[in-house]
Amino acid sequence: MLEYVLGIDGGASKTVALLATRDGHVVARAQVGGSNKQVAGVAATLATLDAAVAAVFAEAQLSPGMLAAACLGLSGVDRAEDLALISGWAHERRLAATLDIANDARLVIAAGTPAGVGVGLICGTGSIAFGATPDGREARAGGWGFALGDEGSGFDIARMALRAATAAADGRGPATLLLDALLEHWELSQASDLIPLVYHQYEPRRFMVEIPPLVKRCADAGDPLACDVLRCAGAELAQAVLAVARALGFGDGAPLALAGSVIRHTPQLQHALVAALRQQGFLAEPVQLVDEPARGAVNVACRAAGRWATAPRQ
Repeated sequence: MLEYVLGIDGGASKTVALLATRDGHVVARAQVGGSNKQVAGVAATLATLDAAVAAVFAEAQLSPGMLAAACLGLSGVDRAEDLALISGWAHERRLAATLDIANDARLVIAAGTPAGVGVGLICGTGSIAFGATPDGREARAGGWGFALGDEGSGFDIARMALRAATAAADGRGPATLLLDALLEHWELSQASDLIPLVYHQYEPRRFMVEIPPLVKRCADAGDPLACDVLRCAGAELAQAVLAVARALGFGDGAPLALAGSVIRHTPQLQHALVAALRQQGFLAEPVQLVDEPARGAVNVACRAAGRWATAPRQ
């Protein structure tokens, strides 16, 4: 099995595993549930990683064995104790001769920037920016979770939309299409029905993830408040990118890779981010959307095995 490498991208909602040859040719892909330790807990996270590895080997019709290299990019893995936990799991299973463990944001750079250098931004339910330089220096901003931060994220967009809608319902704010969009989406008859829905019927993260597409739809229809929500989110995301760029000395520009369902599927948010960066004198060039961050994990694993992946990046 030393002719293969493994790349895993693990987030709160899903975990993607890619098995590839040492030159980066992907031979199998598997997807299982979320593997964020802070969300799922230790036992569930390790069980999910086991399931991902088993599934990708089964998809490749190969028997599990020690690989040349593996890169595990997992959200919620930042502290020393987190790294020790995942490293222990991998070594106990004799996963790979060479092991690289990182936060999932690092994969975005490896998948979407030239030679894995620049700034990567994830904007899904949460948000985090991460950067890397040619000499190996790294920096991050964000990734604090919805209670402490995640500015500009899908959760933040949902929160702003709900506040705009309830302000409109009260008469504290201007009318907005967001109110009707929210009521129609959940088949509610009045704004006050949002209260039991938000606080009792749904787990907050699951509830909030359904709102950003509604904001996009209202913004597409020209609703000023929906457009403002996306502009505000873009400005917040820009601050995270700029914080990383300043920390790494990127000056007035750097390659930017974008990942996460919210920003990938919301062009208005992409434009707001780039515009906010430009207003601060920072040129993001090129800007690359990353559909499969696990491709970045394969690139890192190939480099660790002695070969940078030559397959086209996604």
